[in-house]
Amino acid sequence: MRPTFFISDLHLCAERPDISRLFEHFVEETAPAAASLYILGDLFEYWIGDDQLDIDPLARKVATQLATMAEKGTKIFFMHGNRDFLLGDRFARAARLEILADPTVIQLRSVQVLLMHGDTLCTDDLAYQSFRTQVRSPAWQQAILAKPIADRQALAQSIRSQSDIEKSMKAEAIMDVNPDAVSDVFRSFGFPVLVHGHTHRPAKHEHTVESHVCVRWVLQDWHDFGGYLSCDNGEWRSMIVNP
Repeated sequence: MRPTFFISDLHLCAERPDISRLFEHFVEETAPAAASLYILGDLFEYWIGDDQLDIDPLARKVATQLATMAEKGTKIFFMHGNRDFLLGDRFARAARLEILADPTVIQLRSVQVLLMHGDTLCTDDLAYQSFRTQVRSPAWQQAILAKPIADRQALAQSIRSQSDIEKSMKAEAIMDVNPDAVSDVFRSFGFPVLVHGHTHRPAKHEHTVESHVCVRWVLQDWHDFGGYLSCDNGEWRSMIVNP
């Protein structure tokens, strides 16, 4: 039986060609071995709408790379992150992937696995949660997508810059998950295995919730190097992408 792979927080962009090359190696040499690949948000550093495919060579290249992998038999699933929440059906068709809701529960053999991007678990960051509510509003998204591409590019750059400033001013603990939020999620979904990204703090955690020992995997970001989580016949392993 072929394994299942999970990745998140690649933040692909033209300014980081080394990571784009590493992703290319991953989808050509590593990921085709998997039955399924789950991309749990922030595949791109920003996404201004699916017409980004018309002006961004990297976006087109990534779509082609994913579609080629899908043609070889790997099913690809995508969940929105906090940077690429405007990614839509046109990209999904081009990349031959399926967009998942956040959260989503999947079944791996006898184990239920809860997939999230992870940002909704960071409930102590009140400013971010307010921003998230705003940008996930259908009305807000419709208004943004109606703007010219140049305006959306400027807005994306402004949001990126503001985010960097705010992160430098926030306590580290505020930007991590809230323990009570994690416990609530385990309880609400029947104590599954939880896999998420967003925090850029890769690790395996164990939580005891109502006498249940629950496992939470935080995915590796692709800032300095690439990584993925593999589930192969019930064995979970964090892996490094070696070019």
